[in-house]
Amino acid sequence: MDRKGTKQIAKNSKAFHDYFVEEAFEAGVVLSGTEVKSIRQGAVNLKDSFCQVKDGELWLYGVHISPYEKGNIFNKDPRRTRKLLMHRREILRLQSAAQRDGLTLVPLSLYWKDAKVKVEVGLCKGKKLYDKRATAAERDSKRAIDRAMKDRGRY
Repeated sequence: MDRKGTKQIAKNSKAFHDYFVEEAFEAGVVLSGTEVKSIRQGAVNLKDSFCQVKDGELWLYGVHISPYEKGNIFNKDPRRTRKLLMHRREILRLQSAAQRDGLTLVPLSLYWKDAKVKVEVGLCKGKKLYDKRATAAERDSKRAIDRAMKDRGRY
């Protein structure tokens, strides 16, 4: 997500641990004013969140946006379902891929794009335990190689 004019708010690192990301899509999020103010303060958690298509619309479940302290009566439920904005063709494509291939729709990150809050939705395939172990071993070996290269460069 290195595009110009974007700033990351939250990242779902658990999704990268539990899933292989096949493809990623950008979607807008329908929010209330106090939710946007709370997001500006960084009070967002994407852990255990997911997306589903219902009646031709894409919905975001399980995202926790903490209530805004100064919002009093205007605050919404922190875990309410939120509508995602995408083109109908993209939504239908995601729905068919999820049903046909047994893939899951997972929010990968939440970020600012200019003045709008966007969510990156990943079309993901679940990892098995041995896949998780292989990924961890690969990451550890890469870290060891980088450390050795760094040490060798000093001498």
